[in-house]
Amino acid sequence: MQTSLTLDFLLFNFFLLLLVLIVYLMVSLDVVDFRISDQVVDPDLNVEAHVYAAELNKRLEDDSSSKEIQRLMDSGGWIEILDGDRSVIRQIGVKQDAVTYYSESELYAGLENRSDSTYYYSISPYAAEREAKYVLLKIPRDLVSIRMNENLLITNLKHPLSFYIMIGVGFVLLLIFVYSYWVARRIKKPLSILSLGLTQMIQGNYSTRLSISAEKEFVQIGETFNYMADVIENTSAEKRYAEESKQRLIVDLSHDLKTPITSIQGYAQALVEGRGENKERQQRYLGYIYNKSVQVARMIQNMLELLKVDSPDYHMQIQKREIGEFVREVMADTYGEIEQKQFVLHVLVPDQEIYARYDPELLSRVIQNLITNALSYNPKGTELRVELIPLDTHVVIEVADTGVGIPQELWSTIFDPFVRGDEARTGTGGTGLGLAIARRNTEKMGGRLILSQRGKETTVFTIQIPN
Repeated sequence: MQTSLTLDFLLFNFFLLLLVLIVYLMVSLDVVDFRISDQVVDPDLNVEAHVYAAELNKRLEDDSSSKEIQRLMDSGGWIEILDGDRSVIRQIGVKQDAVTYYSESELYAGLENRSDSTYYYSISPYAAEREAKYVLLKIPRDLVSIRMNENLLITNLKHPLSFYIMIGVGFVLLLIFVYSYWVARRIKKPLSILSLGLTQMIQGNYSTRLSISAEKEFVQIGETFNYMADVIENTSAEKRYAEESKQRLIVDLSHDLKTPITSIQGYAQALVEGRGENKERQQRYLGYIYNKSVQVARMIQNMLELLKVDSPDYHMQIQKREIGEFVREVMADTYGEIEQKQFVLHVLVPDQEIYARYDPELLSRVIQNLITNALSYNPKGTELRVELIPLDTHVVIEVADTGVGIPQELWSTIFDPFVRGDEARTGTGGTGLGLAIARRNTEKMGGRLILSQRGKETTVFTIQIPN
Protein backbone atom coordinates (compact mmCIF):
# COMPACT_ATOMS: atom_id res chain seq x y z
CA MET A 1 0.00 0.00 0.00
CA GLN A 2 2.83 2.38 0.90
CA THR A 3 4.61 1.72 -2.39
CA SER A 4 1.39 2.18 -4.35
CA LEU A 5 0.56 5.50 -2.68
CA THR A 6 4.14 6.70 -3.20
CA LEU A 7 3.91 5.92 -6.90
CA ASP A 8 0.54 7.66 -7.06
CA PHE A 9 2.02 10.76 -5.42
CA LEU A 10 4.92 10.81 -7.90
CA LEU A 11 2.41 10.45 -10.73
CA PHE A 12 0.42 13.35 -9.27
CA ASN A 13 3.55 15.55 -9.20
CA PHE A 14 4.31 14.59 -12.79
CA PHE A 15 0.87 15.71 -13.93
CA LEU A 16 1.20 18.88 -11.85
CA LEU A 17 4.46 19.77 -13.59
CA LEU A 18 2.85 18.93 -16.91
CA LEU A 19 0.04 21.37 -16.17
CA VAL A 20 2.52 24.11 -15.27
CA LEU A 21 4.30 23.50 -18.57
CA ILE A 22 0.99 23.66 -20.48
CA VAL A 23 0.05 26.99 -18.87
CA TYR A 24 3.52 28.34 -19.62
CA LEU A 25 3.22 27.30 -23.25
CA MET A 26 -0.21 28.91 -23.46
CA VAL A 27 1.19 32.21 -22.21
CA SER A 28 4.24 31.93 -24.47
CA LEU A 29 2.13 31.19 -27.54
CA ASP A 30 -0.17 34.07 -26.68
CA VAL A 31 2.79 36.49 -26.51
CA VAL A 32 4.34 35.19 -29.72
CA ASP A 33 1.01 35.44 -31.52
CA PHE A 34 0.68 39.04 -30.39
CA ARG A 35 4.12 39.88 -31.65
CA ILE A 36 3.54 38.28 -35.01
CA SER A 37 0.22 39.98 -35.61
CA ASP A 38 0.96 43.48 -34.22
CA GLN A 39 4.69 44.11 -34.24
CA VAL A 40 5.85 45.30 -37.68
CA VAL A 41 9.25 46.75 -36.87
CA ASP A 42 12.22 44.46 -37.18
CA PRO A 43 13.46 43.80 -33.62
CA ASP A 44 17.07 44.28 -34.90
CA LEU A 45 16.34 47.64 -36.57
CA ASN A 46 18.68 50.47 -35.59
CA VAL A 47 16.98 53.75 -34.67
CA GLU A 48 20.08 55.93 -34.46
CA ALA A 49 20.75 58.31 -37.40
CA HIS A 50 24.57 58.11 -37.14
CA VAL A 51 24.40 54.42 -38.04
CA TYR A 52 22.68 55.26 -41.30
CA ALA A 53 25.08 58.15 -41.98
CA ALA A 54 27.94 55.65 -41.87
CA GLU A 55 25.96 53.29 -44.11
CA LEU A 56 25.45 56.08 -46.66
CA ASN A 57 29.22 56.75 -46.72
CA LYS A 58 29.88 53.07 -47.44
CA ARG A 59 27.26 53.14 -50.16
CA LEU A 60 28.92 56.05 -51.91
CA GLU A 61 32.32 54.35 -51.78
CA ASP A 62 31.45 50.94 -53.26
CA ASP A 63 27.99 51.62 -54.69
CA SER A 64 26.59 48.59 -52.79
CA SER A 65 23.16 48.33 -51.23
CA SER A 66 22.92 48.62 -47.47
CA LYS A 67 21.07 45.96 -45.50
CA GLU A 68 20.43 48.39 -42.66
CA ILE A 69 18.81 50.93 -44.98
CA GLN A 70 16.75 48.19 -46.63
CA ARG A 71 15.60 46.93 -43.20
CA LEU A 72 14.57 50.51 -42.33
CA MET A 73 12.52 50.88 -45.50
CA ASP A 74 10.85 47.49 -44.97
CA SER A 75 9.82 48.66 -41.52
CA GLY A 76 8.10 51.80 -42.88
CA GLY A 77 10.83 54.35 -42.08
CA TRP A 78 12.91 56.60 -44.34
CA ILE A 79 15.95 58.90 -44.40
CA GLU A 80 16.02 62.59 -45.31
CA ILE A 81 19.21 64.48 -46.32
CA LEU A 82 19.11 68.12 -45.10
CA ASP A 83 21.30 71.05 -46.17
CA GLY A 84 22.56 73.81 -43.91
CA ASP A 85 19.20 75.63 -44.05
CA ARG A 86 17.41 72.45 -42.93
CA SER A 87 15.75 71.95 -46.28
CA VAL A 88 15.19 68.44 -47.66
CA ILE A 89 17.46 67.96 -50.62
CA ARG A 90 17.10 64.15 -50.98
CA GLN A 91 15.20 61.25 -49.46
CA ILE A 92 15.84 57.51 -49.19
CA GLY A 93 12.76 55.34 -48.82
CA VAL A 94 9.07 56.21 -49.09
CA LYS A 95 8.46 59.60 -47.49
CA GLN A 96 5.14 59.56 -45.65
CA ASP A 97 4.75 63.30 -45.02
CA ALA A 98 4.96 66.46 -47.20
CA VAL A 99 7.53 68.39 -45.13
CA THR A 100 10.33 69.89 -47.26
CA TYR A 101 11.74 72.38 -44.75
CA TYR A 102 12.25 72.36 -40.97
CA SER A 103 12.61 75.39 -38.75
CA GLU A 104 14.84 75.05 -35.72
CA SER A 105 11.84 74.94 -33.39
CA GLU A 106 10.12 72.28 -35.48
CA LEU A 107 13.25 70.18 -35.64
CA TYR A 108 13.87 70.42 -31.90
CA ALA A 109 10.24 69.57 -31.15
CA GLY A 110 10.45 66.47 -33.35
CA LEU A 111 13.69 65.32 -31.71
CA GLU A 112 11.95 65.33 -28.31
CA ASN A 113 10.06 62.21 -29.51
CA ARG A 114 7.01 62.75 -27.37
CA SER A 115 4.38 60.02 -27.05
CA ASP A 116 1.88 62.08 -29.05
CA SER A 117 4.31 62.69 -31.93
CA THR A 118 3.51 61.28 -35.35
CA TYR A 119 7.06 60.21 -36.17
CA TYR A 120 10.20 59.23 -34.32
CA TYR A 121 13.17 61.59 -35.12
CA SER A 122 16.90 60.95 -34.98
CA ILE A 123 19.50 63.33 -36.56
CA SER A 124 23.21 63.06 -37.24
CA PRO A 125 25.78 65.34 -39.01
CA TYR A 126 26.59 64.31 -42.55
CA ALA A 127 29.28 65.77 -44.81
CA ALA A 128 29.81 63.09 -47.45
CA GLU A 129 27.90 65.08 -50.06
CA ARG A 130 28.67 68.67 -51.08
CA GLU A 131 25.47 70.41 -49.95
CA ALA A 132 24.39 67.89 -47.32
CA LYS A 133 24.79 68.75 -43.67
CA TYR A 134 22.47 66.40 -41.77
CA VAL A 135 20.92 62.91 -41.95
CA LEU A 136 17.42 62.84 -40.48
CA LEU A 137 15.88 59.44 -39.59
CA LYS A 138 12.08 59.25 -39.41
CA ILE A 139 10.01 56.22 -38.33
CA PRO A 140 6.27 56.08 -37.52
CA ARG A 141 6.06 56.71 -33.76
CA ASP A 142 3.69 53.85 -32.88
CA LEU A 143 6.09 51.29 -34.36
CA VAL A 144 9.05 52.61 -32.44
CA SER A 145 7.06 52.60 -29.20
CA ILE A 146 6.46 48.84 -29.55
CA ARG A 147 10.08 48.22 -30.46
CA MET A 148 11.35 50.18 -27.47
CA ASN A 149 9.08 48.41 -24.90
CA GLU A 150 11.23 46.06 -22.74
CA ASN A 151 8.36 44.54 -20.64
CA LEU A 152 6.88 42.33 -23.34
CA LEU A 153 5.46 39.70 -21.02
CA ILE A 154 3.20 42.20 -19.26
CA THR A 155 2.18 44.63 -21.95
CA ASN A 156 1.92 42.17 -24.86
CA LEU A 157 -0.49 39.66 -23.26
CA LYS A 158 -3.95 39.53 -24.78
CA HIS A 159 -5.54 38.90 -21.37
CA PRO A 160 -4.76 40.13 -17.85
CA LEU A 161 -2.17 38.21 -15.88
CA SER A 162 -4.87 37.26 -13.32
CA PHE A 163 -6.68 35.38 -16.11
CA TYR A 164 -3.73 33.06 -16.58
CA ILE A 165 -3.28 32.67 -12.82
CA MET A 166 -6.93 31.62 -12.47
CA ILE A 167 -6.55 29.14 -15.33
CA GLY A 168 -3.47 27.63 -13.64
CA VAL A 169 -5.19 27.43 -10.25
CA GLY A 170 -8.26 25.85 -11.87
CA PHE A 171 -6.16 23.18 -13.57
CA VAL A 172 -4.34 22.40 -10.30
CA LEU A 173 -7.62 22.12 -8.37
CA LEU A 174 -9.06 19.87 -11.07
CA LEU A 175 -5.96 17.68 -10.93
CA ILE A 176 -6.17 17.46 -7.12
CA PHE A 177 -9.86 16.53 -7.32
CA VAL A 178 -9.30 13.84 -9.96
CA TYR A 179 -6.28 12.44 -8.10
CA SER A 180 -8.13 12.40 -4.74
CA TYR A 181 -11.17 10.75 -6.29
CA TRP A 182 -9.01 8.13 -8.01
CA VAL A 183 -7.06 7.25 -4.85
CA ALA A 184 -10.22 7.26 -2.70
CA ARG A 185 -11.97 4.98 -5.18
CA ARG A 186 -9.05 2.54 -5.20
CA ILE A 187 -9.21 2.34 -1.41
CA LYS A 188 -13.01 2.44 -1.14
CA LYS A 189 -13.65 -0.40 -3.59
CA PRO A 190 -11.90 -3.18 -1.59
CA LEU A 191 -13.22 -1.70 1.67
CA SER A 192 -16.75 -1.88 0.27
CA ILE A 193 -16.20 -5.54 -0.64
CA LEU A 194 -14.92 -6.22 2.89
CA SER A 195 -17.86 -4.36 4.45
CA LEU A 196 -20.36 -6.30 2.35
CA GLY A 197 -18.67 -9.58 3.27
CA LEU A 198 -18.76 -8.73 6.99
CA THR A 199 -22.43 -7.76 6.72
CA GLN A 200 -23.25 -11.10 5.12
CA MET A 201 -21.28 -12.91 7.81
CA ILE A 202 -23.20 -11.03 10.53
CA GLN A 203 -26.44 -12.10 8.86
CA GLY A 204 -25.33 -15.73 9.14
CA ASN A 205 -24.22 -16.36 5.57
CA TYR A 206 -20.99 -18.15 6.51
CA SER A 207 -20.40 -19.39 2.96
CA THR A 208 -19.41 -15.85 1.94
CA ARG A 209 -15.98 -15.61 0.31
CA LEU A 210 -14.15 -12.53 -0.99
CA SER A 211 -12.22 -12.03 -4.21
CA ILE A 212 -10.21 -8.78 -4.04
CA SER A 213 -7.95 -7.43 -6.80
CA ALA A 214 -6.13 -4.55 -5.15
CA GLU A 215 -2.95 -3.77 -3.22
CA LYS A 216 -1.17 -6.57 -1.36
CA GLU A 217 -2.50 -5.49 2.02
CA PHE A 218 -6.12 -5.71 0.86
CA VAL A 219 -5.46 -9.09 -0.76
CA GLN A 220 -4.01 -10.37 2.55
CA ILE A 221 -7.05 -9.06 4.42
CA GLY A 222 -9.31 -10.85 1.92
CA GLU A 223 -7.39 -14.12 2.34
CA THR A 224 -7.57 -13.77 6.14
CA PHE A 225 -11.31 -13.11 5.88
CA ASN A 226 -11.78 -16.24 3.76
CA TYR A 227 -9.77 -18.31 6.24
CA MET A 228 -11.86 -16.91 9.11
CA ALA A 229 -15.04 -17.67 7.15
CA ASP A 230 -13.85 -21.26 6.60
CA VAL A 231 -13.21 -21.68 10.33
CA ILE A 232 -16.56 -20.15 11.30
CA GLU A 233 -18.44 -22.18 8.68
CA ASN A 234 -16.78 -25.43 9.80
CA THR A 235 -17.32 -24.58 13.46
CA SER A 236 -20.97 -23.73 12.79
CA ALA A 237 -21.43 -26.95 10.84
CA GLU A 238 -19.81 -28.94 13.64
CA LYS A 239 -21.95 -27.16 16.22
CA ARG A 240 -25.08 -27.79 14.19
CA TYR A 241 -24.08 -31.42 13.76
CA ALA A 242 -23.39 -31.70 17.50
CA GLU A 243 -26.81 -30.26 18.30
CA GLU A 244 -28.46 -32.65 15.87
CA SER A 245 -26.42 -35.53 17.31
CA LYS A 246 -27.42 -34.47 20.82
CA GLN A 247 -31.09 -34.46 19.91
CA ARG A 248 -30.74 -37.76 18.10
CA LEU A 249 -28.83 -39.14 21.10
CA ILE A 250 -31.64 -38.20 23.47
CA VAL A 251 -34.28 -39.68 21.17
CA ASP A 252 -32.31 -42.91 20.64
CA LEU A 253 -31.50 -43.20 24.34
CA SER A 254 -35.17 -42.77 25.21
CA HIS A 255 -36.10 -45.44 22.67
CA ASP A 256 -33.42 -47.89 23.78
CA LEU A 257 -34.21 -47.40 27.46
CA LYS A 258 -37.95 -47.61 26.95
CA THR A 259 -37.87 -51.11 25.45
CA PRO A 260 -36.07 -52.95 28.29
CA ILE A 261 -37.78 -50.88 30.99
CA THR A 262 -41.17 -51.72 29.49
CA SER A 263 -40.21 -55.41 29.52
CA ILE A 264 -39.07 -55.17 33.15
CA GLN A 265 -42.36 -53.52 34.09
CA GLY A 266 -44.38 -56.17 32.26
CA TYR A 267 -42.65 -59.15 33.88
CA ALA A 268 -42.66 -57.49 37.28
CA GLN A 269 -46.39 -56.79 36.96
CA ALA A 270 -47.00 -60.42 36.05
CA LEU A 271 -45.21 -61.54 39.19
CA VAL A 272 -47.08 -59.01 41.33
CA GLU A 273 -50.41 -60.15 39.91
CA GLY A 274 -49.48 -63.77 40.66
CA ARG A 275 -49.40 -64.95 37.07
CA GLY A 276 -46.21 -66.88 37.73
CA GLU A 277 -48.03 -69.93 39.16
CA ASN A 278 -45.14 -72.34 39.14
CA LYS A 279 -41.54 -71.97 40.15
CA GLU A 280 -40.17 -72.43 36.66
CA ARG A 281 -42.23 -69.53 35.21
CA GLN A 282 -41.25 -67.29 38.11
CA GLN A 283 -37.57 -68.03 37.50
CA ARG A 284 -37.98 -67.30 33.79
CA TYR A 285 -39.67 -63.97 34.53
CA LEU A 286 -36.96 -63.07 37.03
CA GLY A 287 -34.32 -64.00 34.46
CA TYR A 288 -35.94 -61.65 31.90
CA ILE A 289 -36.03 -58.87 34.49
CA TYR A 290 -32.37 -59.43 35.37
CA ASN A 291 -31.15 -59.49 31.76
CA LYS A 292 -33.10 -56.34 30.83
CA SER A 293 -31.82 -54.51 33.91
CA VAL A 294 -28.26 -55.49 32.97
CA GLN A 295 -28.89 -54.13 29.48
CA VAL A 296 -30.19 -50.84 30.93
CA ALA A 297 -27.25 -50.60 33.32
CA ARG A 298 -24.78 -51.26 30.50
CA MET A 299 -26.43 -48.65 28.33
CA ILE A 300 -26.30 -46.05 31.09
CA GLN A 301 -22.68 -46.98 31.82
CA ASN A 302 -21.76 -46.57 28.15
CA MET A 303 -23.55 -43.25 27.99
CA LEU A 304 -21.69 -42.01 31.07
CA GLU A 305 -18.42 -43.17 29.55
CA LEU A 306 -19.17 -41.39 26.29
CA LEU A 307 -19.95 -38.16 28.14
CA LYS A 308 -16.98 -38.58 30.46
CA VAL A 309 -14.47 -38.69 27.61
CA ASP A 310 -15.86 -35.44 26.16
CA SER A 311 -15.80 -33.70 29.54
CA PRO A 312 -13.09 -31.00 29.91
CA ASP A 313 -12.44 -32.27 33.45
CA TYR A 314 -11.31 -35.67 32.20
CA HIS A 315 -7.54 -36.10 32.54
CA MET A 316 -5.81 -38.60 30.29
CA GLN A 317 -2.62 -40.46 31.15
CA ILE A 318 -0.96 -40.50 27.74
CA GLN A 319 2.67 -41.61 27.93
CA LYS A 320 5.09 -43.58 25.81
CA ARG A 321 4.73 -47.18 26.97
CA GLU A 322 5.45 -50.71 25.80
CA ILE A 323 2.30 -51.89 24.01
CA GLY A 324 2.93 -55.56 23.10
CA GLU A 325 2.46 -56.96 26.60
CA PHE A 326 -0.44 -54.58 27.14
CA VAL A 327 -2.33 -56.11 24.15
CA ARG A 328 -1.67 -59.62 25.50
CA GLU A 329 -3.14 -58.67 28.90
CA VAL A 330 -6.26 -57.15 27.33
CA MET A 331 -6.83 -60.29 25.27
CA ALA A 332 -6.34 -62.46 28.35
CA ASP A 333 -9.09 -60.51 30.16
CA THR A 334 -11.53 -61.08 27.28
CA TYR A 335 -10.57 -64.69 26.53
CA GLY A 336 -13.40 -66.10 28.66
CA GLU A 337 -16.09 -64.34 26.64
CA ILE A 338 -14.43 -65.32 23.37
CA GLU A 339 -14.25 -68.98 24.43
CA GLN A 340 -17.87 -68.92 25.58
CA LYS A 341 -18.95 -67.66 22.15
CA GLN A 342 -16.83 -70.44 20.58
CA PHE A 343 -14.81 -68.02 18.41
CA VAL A 344 -11.47 -69.01 16.88
CA LEU A 345 -8.95 -66.47 18.24
CA HIS A 346 -5.66 -65.48 16.60
CA VAL A 347 -3.44 -63.08 18.59
CA LEU A 348 -0.39 -61.89 16.63
CA VAL A 349 2.00 -59.78 18.70
CA PRO A 350 5.74 -59.50 17.85
CA ASP A 351 8.19 -60.75 20.48
CA GLN A 352 10.32 -57.56 20.49
CA GLU A 353 9.34 -54.57 22.59
CA ILE A 354 7.11 -52.03 20.81
CA TYR A 355 6.45 -48.57 22.21
CA ALA A 356 3.60 -46.12 21.55
CA ARG A 357 1.97 -43.13 23.20
CA TYR A 358 -1.40 -44.12 24.68
CA ASP A 359 -3.64 -44.08 27.74
CA PRO A 360 -4.00 -47.68 29.03
CA GLU A 361 -7.59 -47.22 30.21
CA LEU A 362 -8.77 -45.62 26.96
CA LEU A 363 -6.97 -48.07 24.67
CA SER A 364 -8.18 -51.05 26.72
CA ARG A 365 -11.73 -49.80 26.37
CA VAL A 366 -11.28 -49.39 22.59
CA ILE A 367 -10.07 -52.97 22.09
CA GLN A 368 -12.73 -54.42 24.42
CA ASN A 369 -15.51 -52.53 22.63
CA LEU A 370 -14.36 -53.80 19.24
CA ILE A 371 -14.21 -57.39 20.52
CA THR A 372 -17.60 -57.04 22.23
CA ASN A 373 -19.03 -55.70 18.99
CA ALA A 374 -17.68 -58.73 17.10
CA LEU A 375 -19.05 -61.13 19.72
CA SER A 376 -22.49 -59.49 19.69
CA TYR A 377 -23.21 -59.70 15.97
CA ASN A 378 -21.39 -62.80 14.67
CA PRO A 379 -22.26 -66.51 14.91
CA LYS A 380 -20.30 -69.27 16.62
CA GLY A 381 -17.15 -70.45 14.85
CA THR A 382 -16.24 -66.94 13.60
CA GLU A 383 -12.49 -66.36 13.36
CA LEU A 384 -11.25 -63.33 15.32
CA ARG A 385 -7.80 -61.86 14.64
CA VAL A 386 -6.05 -59.31 16.89
CA GLU A 387 -2.67 -58.22 15.49
CA LEU A 388 -0.11 -55.59 16.56
CA ILE A 389 1.87 -54.08 13.66
CA PRO A 390 4.73 -51.60 14.34
CA LEU A 391 5.32 -48.93 11.64
CA ASP A 392 7.69 -45.96 11.32
CA THR A 393 5.40 -43.18 12.52
CA HIS A 394 2.69 -45.11 14.34
CA VAL A 395 1.57 -48.46 15.68
CA VAL A 396 -1.38 -50.36 14.20
CA ILE A 397 -3.72 -52.69 16.08
CA GLU A 398 -6.08 -54.63 13.83
CA VAL A 399 -9.24 -56.32 15.18
CA ALA A 400 -10.73 -58.37 12.33
CA ASP A 401 -13.34 -61.11 12.04
CA THR A 402 -14.81 -63.36 9.36
CA GLY A 403 -18.40 -62.89 10.50
CA VAL A 404 -21.49 -61.48 8.80
CA GLY A 405 -19.92 -58.06 8.30
CA ILE A 406 -21.43 -54.59 8.47
CA PRO A 407 -23.80 -53.44 5.69
CA GLN A 408 -22.04 -51.07 3.30
CA GLU A 409 -24.75 -48.41 3.70
CA LEU A 410 -23.93 -48.13 7.42
CA TRP A 411 -20.20 -47.54 7.02
CA SER A 412 -20.57 -43.74 6.93
CA THR A 413 -22.57 -43.67 10.20
CA ILE A 414 -21.40 -46.79 12.03
CA PHE A 415 -19.35 -44.72 14.50
CA ASP A 416 -22.30 -42.49 15.42
CA PRO A 417 -24.04 -43.18 18.75
CA PHE A 418 -26.88 -45.73 18.70
CA VAL A 419 -26.04 -47.03 15.22
CA ARG A 420 -25.94 -50.84 15.24
CA GLY A 421 -24.89 -53.31 12.64
CA ASP A 422 -28.21 -55.15 12.71
CA GLU A 423 -30.05 -51.98 11.52
CA ALA A 424 -33.20 -53.06 13.44
CA ARG A 425 -33.14 -51.52 16.89
CA THR A 426 -35.06 -54.35 18.47
CA GLY A 427 -32.37 -57.02 18.35
CA THR A 428 -30.38 -58.45 21.23
CA GLY A 429 -27.15 -56.83 20.05
CA GLY A 430 -25.20 -54.10 21.82
CA THR A 431 -26.29 -50.66 22.89
CA GLY A 432 -25.07 -48.92 19.74
CA LEU A 433 -22.54 -46.89 21.74
CA GLY A 434 -19.51 -49.18 21.66
CA LEU A 435 -18.06 -48.03 18.32
CA ALA A 436 -18.82 -44.37 19.10
CA ILE A 437 -16.88 -44.71 22.37
CA ALA A 438 -14.06 -46.59 20.62
CA ARG A 439 -13.55 -43.89 17.97
CA ARG A 440 -13.84 -41.06 20.52
CA ASN A 441 -11.24 -42.67 22.80
CA THR A 442 -8.88 -43.29 19.86
CA GLU A 443 -9.13 -39.68 18.69
CA LYS A 444 -8.54 -38.43 22.25
CA MET A 445 -5.17 -40.20 22.14
CA GLY A 446 -4.31 -38.55 18.81
CA GLY A 447 -5.01 -41.68 16.78
CA ARG A 448 -7.53 -42.93 14.22
CA LEU A 449 -10.06 -45.76 14.01
CA ILE A 450 -10.82 -46.99 10.49
CA LEU A 451 -13.29 -49.59 9.19
CA SER A 452 -12.44 -51.75 6.16
CA GLN A 453 -12.64 -55.30 4.82
CA ARG A 454 -9.96 -57.59 3.44
CA GLY A 455 -10.46 -60.93 1.73
CA LYS A 456 -12.45 -63.35 3.87
CA GLU A 457 -12.26 -60.93 6.79
CA THR A 458 -15.55 -59.07 6.32
CA THR A 459 -14.86 -56.57 9.12
CA VAL A 460 -11.42 -55.06 9.83
CA PHE A 461 -11.10 -52.30 12.45
CA THR A 462 -7.70 -50.56 12.31
CA ILE A 463 -6.51 -48.63 15.37
CA GLN A 464 -3.63 -46.20 14.60
CA ILE A 465 -1.70 -44.93 17.63
CA PRO A 466 1.28 -42.50 17.30
CA ASN A 467 4.60 -43.82 18.60
